[in-house]
Parts: sequence; structure tokens; C-alpha cells
Amino acid sequence: MKPWISLTIPAQADYIDIVRLTLSGLAAKEGFSYEEIEDMKVAVTEACSNVVLHAYDGGTYGLIEVVFEIQQDSLHIRVKDSGNSFQFEPTAIAGAALHNKPLNEASIGGLGLFLMQALMDQVEVRSEMGTEVILTKRLGRKEEMA
Repeated sequence: MKPWISLTIPAQADYIDIVRLTLSGLAAKEGFSYEEIEDMKVAVTEACSNVVLHAYDGGTYGLIEVVFEIQQDSLHIRVKDSGNSFQFEPTAIAGAALHNKPLNEASIGGLGLFLMQALMDQVEVRSEMGTEVILTKRLGRKEEMA
């Protein structure tokens, strides 16, 4: 098992770039493609932005813990807060398809989770003490031409 990298940042939008930069460098080092890295950056930005917007009550800033776990064939990104939890219901998101609907019929809440699920190979949400979002991207290395 490879080592993991951990960041703890203030739950403020100004610090999300630190997470994105760390992710970008780490994912490039591990061999992810440019497109895979960009997808992961969008997903992790959405997860961190949700913490900034929803986890801590107005004006009170908490922390965001981000852990990058490198596996042999994947990268797991854990985004955790200790703020307000929400009741995550995966069936509600899975059943609320946006196909063939005008954009004005889409509810705003939950679109970030749709986005994360579309960009990552797996998304888990745990909401017991605070909220933890686990984003997984499998390494899609192409065989090198000899």
C-alpha cells in the first residue's frame, strides 16, 4: 500500500485551490490523464464547496479534512467536515434523472452530487458526525506503445 497525503484547511472558498493543486500534482505523478485529473478537480471542488456552503453555521468557520489515498489502481479522495450533517438518500438522486427535462425543472439541491457521480467512478457519502464524501477514480492507463 502506498502512503496517503492529508490536508486540513479552513472551510473557506479561498483555500480550495490548495486541495486542487495537491490533487493535480499527485494524480499526475500517479499517471492519471489530463482529462481524468480535470474531472477529479471538478468533483473535489464541488465536495469542498458543499462544506463551505452548508457544513458550518453562518459566519463560523470550521475545517475541511482531505485525505488522498493512493491504491494500486485507483485514487480515493476523502473530504470530511465536522459540521452539520445532512440525510443523504442515494435512491432519491438515482431516481431523479435529468434526461429529457428542461434545466428549469431541475432542483438546485443535489446537483453537485449528480456532478460528482458523473465525473468519478464511485461516490460514497457518510453523514454520521459531520459529513464525509469519498470520491474514487480508477486509473485508466493506456498501454504504452513500444
